[in-house]
Amino acid sequence: QVQLVESGGGLAQPGGSLRLSCAASGFIFSSTAMSWARQAPGKGLEWVSGIYRDGINTYYADSVKGRFTISRDNAKNTLYLQMNSLKPEDTALYYCAPTASWRQRRGQGTQVTVSS
Repeated sequence: QVQLVESGGGLAQPGGSLRLSCAASGFIFSSTAMSWARQAPGKGLEWVSGIYRDGINTYYADSVKGRFTISRDNAKNTLYLQMNSLKPEDTALYYCAPTASWRQRRGQGTQVTVSS
């Protein structure tokens, strides 16, 4: 059974940083391309970033390119998202998922709120 537990969200000021983590279990994490996605209040799902299973190839939505960095530690079955230069429009519930099914949120997600 796929289990994903996101953490690291919170309140940040514009221009600030947060680091999200996603602990994975129930599947072969090291063989799975992973993604972060988000859902802002009243808006649809938005794919944010993806990383190939080897951790080398990474992809970003234009809205976060140059500000967010995705990474993974296959030994720890953990996915990360370093978020810098945060903007109010980054406010959303963030969650991780296998890239092939990124629209399906399995965990609780972690709330990120960017406000002064």
